[in-house]
Amino acid sequence: MRNWYNNLDFLSILLWATLAGVGLVAIYSTTHGPAAELLLSGVRRNFDRQLVWLAVSGAVLIVALLLPVRFYQVSAFPIYIGTILLLIAVLLFGREINGAKSWLMFGPIQLQVSEMAKVGTVLGVAQLVGIRRPKSMGIQFALLVVAMILLPALLILLQNDAGTALVFFALIPIALFWSGLELDLLMIMIAPALAAYLAIVYRPGAIAFAVLFTAFMYLRTRDRKLTSLAGLFSGGTVLVASLALTRILQPYQIARILSFTDPGALQYRDNAGFHQVQSMAAIGSGSWFGKGFMQGTQTQGNYVPEQSTDFVFSVIGEEFGFFGSLFVMLLFLGLLVRLTVLGSRMKHPFGVMIASGAVGVYLIHIFINVGMATAILPVIGIPLPLLSYGGSALLANTALMAIVLSLYMRRDELSIYGY
Repeated sequence: MRNWYNNLDFLSILLWATLAGVGLVAIYSTTHGPAAELLLSGVRRNFDRQLVWLAVSGAVLIVALLLPVRFYQVSAFPIYIGTILLLIAVLLFGREINGAKSWLMFGPIQLQVSEMAKVGTVLGVAQLVGIRRPKSMGIQFALLVVAMILLPALLILLQNDAGTALVFFALIPIALFWSGLELDLLMIMIAPALAAYLAIVYRPGAIAFAVLFTAFMYLRTRDRKLTSLAGLFSGGTVLVASLALTRILQPYQIARILSFTDPGALQYRDNAGFHQVQSMAAIGSGSWFGKGFMQGTQTQGNYVPEQSTDFVFSVIGEEFGFFGSLFVMLLFLGLLVRLTVLGSRMKHPFGVMIASGAVGVYLIHIFINVGMATAILPVIGIPLPLLSYGGSALLANTALMAIVLSLYMRRDELSIYGY
């Protein structure tokens, strides 16, 4: 048997370092080029702070690689409970920034607890699944998994951070799939998300989807209960979304949701759709090879709001063009595929769930962030993993990857504790 340290996956670390490096380049461009003259003094220090957080994340990576399998399994539930207590503490003592009360202050250190909660939740769910003997997941166990994910999500919603809470909601079908939930039930749980999106984009299409999905479930299963659930979940979502858009939400809330469908429209382009209009202008002007480092007119004119955080992808698109953006997406694809492969090789459900949770968090962030930068999705306000400015997010994303690598290195030990 090879020594555990010989199993270190250097490819994942290389991909992590390259993505973090690209993020530093983009952040430097927005804070040290001509755009710096238009920024607040605090924003100008984003690059320096991100560099410090990258060093801290690197140290956490090293420590995580040295910890044994037993540590992660024994501490999984305590870490989960600890993050729940921190989320409650944020509600009581947290600092509000940009309308969200999501930060705790530890002297000069500002920590976004909701980012740390992603690590705690992935660990907690993985341990719950890991201690269960191999068998098909029943509905009661599935509800327990859902409850473990919903609890931090609801606490984050109370912090007025709907974007981060959405990540937890989206993790539910991923966790259930890798936990062994039957495919039919999984499809029923995913259907509401598709129905809601269609209800926003094209309501007749949403109604057609609900009808066809219900008919499909009946033809597939011939089970009246599952068919009823399919109709209730998909059709009910269309009804609720329609009522929300016509009777419940305020006009400004509706505009924020609908603006992505046509951000350049007269009623959106100067308010709810402004971010996406400027982002698409930046990305589109980059053409194939981009305008060059620190040469982007949209970026250096500071036309794109939050361009070192939520809209960092527009900086890459403008200054490095289509091929630069493609390079970043291929790096993400490589990291996601690699972590998935490592997870599949661990066999034990604890390791598999940690890997799938990490991949799920990355994938949700990438899909939503790039989607809102290109006006495929509404502006939700979550960072692009490893690239966007944000120390807490960088630390959490690094920790997730590091735990996967640590478990993979010692995967032979996993069989001792459980299965």
